[in-house]
Amino acid sequence: MEDMDFVEKKENLSFEESLEELERIVNRLETGEVPLDDAIDEFNKAMKLVKECDEKLNSAEEAIAKIVNENKEVVEFEVKNEDF
Repeated sequence: MEDMDFVEKKENLSFEESLEELERIVNRLETGEVPLDDAIDEFNKAMKLVKECDEKLNSAEEAIAKIVNENKEVVEFEVKNEDF
């Protein structure tokens, strides 16, 4: 049930809030002091946040491409994953 609460809460987070939550989870996991069951739950939450952030970035990329092109054609541009 706790995971469902997280999913509902996550949907209301901005991109920046999602990143902050992701950073909090990563920092907590890096301490090595998280019990295994909690670490698995945190990892699952982190993966959901990563997916949500990726979707928001892709959507923003598409919106920017449409705005930038004066001919109203979608312009393809590539974002390097190593930049993230």
